[in-house]
Amino acid sequence: MIERYSRPEMANIWTLENKFRAWLEVELAVCEAWHRLGVIPAEAIKDIREKADFDLPRILEIEEQTKHDVIAFLTAVEEKVGPASKFIHLGCTSSDIVDTANGLLLGRAADVLAADVARLLNTLEAMARKHQGRLCMGRTHGIHAEPTSFGLKMASFYAEFTRHRERFHAAAAGVKIGKISGAVGTYANLNPEVEAIACEVLGLTVDPISTQIVQRDRHAAFFTSLALMAGGVERLCVELRHLQRTEVLEVEEGFSKGQKGSSAMPHKKNPISAENLTGLSRLVRTNAIASMENMALWHERDISHSSVERVIMPDSTVLMNYILNRLNGVLTNLRVIPENMDRNLESSFGLFYSQRLLMKLLDETEFQRQEAYEMVQAAAMRSWNSKRPFKDEVTEDVELTSALSAEAIADAFDPQYYLRYEEMIFNRVFSKD
Repeated sequence: MIERYSRPEMANIWTLENKFRAWLEVELAVCEAWHRLGVIPAEAIKDIREKADFDLPRILEIEEQTKHDVIAFLTAVEEKVGPASKFIHLGCTSSDIVDTANGLLLGRAADVLAADVARLLNTLEAMARKHQGRLCMGRTHGIHAEPTSFGLKMASFYAEFTRHRERFHAAAAGVKIGKISGAVGTYANLNPEVEAIACEVLGLTVDPISTQIVQRDRHAAFFTSLALMAGGVERLCVELRHLQRTEVLEVEEGFSKGQKGSSAMPHKKNPISAENLTGLSRLVRTNAIASMENMALWHERDISHSSVERVIMPDSTVLMNYILNRLNGVLTNLRVIPENMDRNLESSFGLFYSQRLLMKLLDETEFQRQEAYEMVQAAAMRSWNSKRPFKDEVTEDVELTSALSAEAIADAFDPQYYLRYEEMIFNRVFSKD
């Protein structure tokens, strides 16, 4: 199922082959820097450029003996390059290569996710505009409150995901970073110019100060931005799940020909996509906790973070790629059911007009708020208990009709009143400034 919704470029980023290719990119960038600074002669850099390569099975074979993946990688490359390989990894420590390569890989994963978020935002905006003015019941505590529009619901999610996008872009910039500063970050056997040139070649920002590693608050911010985005996905999916309840049924997930909802009950059409996405969002948030645990390392570096990152870097980015694409598919194929929105608006007998009626009493009479509140509440409770329209109870209430004119009461029961600022909200949300 992951393959159905994930983009292939995301999966390719995290293959073992591609990880070593990123390491090789970094090693070559460092060699290029040393060459520009006059350390690696022209003939040697020519050999390195032309011959630097590896065979993945050979790396794994060597690693069985060395128990060190970077040494295994370097040995496999050296076998291809020959004598000029003495200049490869010059002055570097393993984390110079691994952390800088992670900057490349996370940056590329971030670019894929940025495109996914952009598509989702386009879908949410299109839905909001399509359903602008489409009255539906707003609910608080799961109980009918006052009307809103389905367009405003979607606009709210659009606004949230613009904030997720901003946080994500900032966090992604924080991990598109490199360090070639040596064993404890002092450039003892290197040169800051090597780092600057290598990072420029790779398109990465230089970490202003590093130890043996790039500090993991950067990565924690990145994975936390994904966790927050996953929280937004779950909020949207919880809304979709509620709106698909049989008693509500204001929307419905697409149901393809031949699809089955239950092994026991042939009538079932379940909100499986929204439920699946809710569960997967929990995994992304769990990984964010792991990334925060990686921040506190011993002194200039230990490797307790390494095993964690081998899991969470591919898992969180691949999961978010899947989640965003599947969510976009759910929304694109969502069936919106206006007649059920109308039915649900009327199912609580028009009691949602109660605050509007209260405001009329406060605006047009001398009643104090508590007195007016009790008058409206009494009529509302009679409506609820008798299951009669609230408006009928109001127009038969002598105290209310003596206080308000028929025109004022009619105006209090105008449903379009609730959308009088909808256009203004849309303008704020979708302003491109």
